[in-house]
Amino acid sequence: MASTLLRGKTALVTGSTSGIGLGMARSLAAEGANILFNGFGDAAEIAALQADTAREFGVQTAYHNADMSKAAEIESLFAFAADKFGGIDVLVNNAGIQHVANVEDFPVEKWDSIIAINLTSAFHTSRLALPYMRAKNWGRIINLASAHGLVGSAGKSAYVAAKHGLVGLTKVTALETAQTGVTANAICPGFVLTPLVQKQVDARALKDSLSNEEAKKALLADKQPSGEFVTPEELGALAVFLCSNAAKQVRGVAWNMDGGWVAQ
Repeated sequence: MASTLLRGKTALVTGSTSGIGLGMARSLAAEGANILFNGFGDAAEIAALQADTAREFGVQTAYHNADMSKAAEIESLFAFAADKFGGIDVLVNNAGIQHVANVEDFPVEKWDSIIAINLTSAFHTSRLALPYMRAKNWGRIINLASAHGLVGSAGKSAYVAAKHGLVGLTKVTALETAQTGVTANAICPGFVLTPLVQKQVDARALKDSLSNEEAKKALLADKQPSGEFVTPEELGALAVFLCSNAAKQVRGVAWNMDGGWVAQ
């Protein structure tokens, strides 16, 4: 029997054409939510992704290619959502990029891009989603922060700053909606084997002359005591819980799912 937890509701997941975002979108669709995909990729592959999700879960799907670094395109995304679905009930801010360099060597344009996509976009999506959620007195804002929203790592100044900022934005949003049916929370994953992390694995393998599997183990050993990657499906299940009635008093939380990373 198909789940109906989110039947009739619409979820926007930014950066949902692959990786964590796709896992989130599929988990929400499995609960009956209509899905508005966003992200980059091959047009035919994205069309197939929409069709497959709609068929598998019996939901409506749509896609918008808004560049999350541009406020005007985010506004166009929300106008599209209003026209197609009436509005957004579940907002998952997942879009993100990374660059690694020491502070004194960090390219200014990379800093600006990371802050824009990883942090500022969540402000724009939240400000545009909240009026609809308040009017319905129900909504869920889930911000994908990171273990780096709770602790730092050398070489990742922009990413760490953005993710710490995202945790702060989550807390403020939660306080401003505390007496409504709208909640805001952050999920803080450790290492997930996304294309972004695979690049780190590949770089580690090249640098240290390791096999891909050895490089994965070495990367995890640095930070993640479980020695296992978090999966998009596990993160999706947490998002589903945060959408449930059982989580209606979970507000302003930065919930780490990180194999013990920040317990150290």
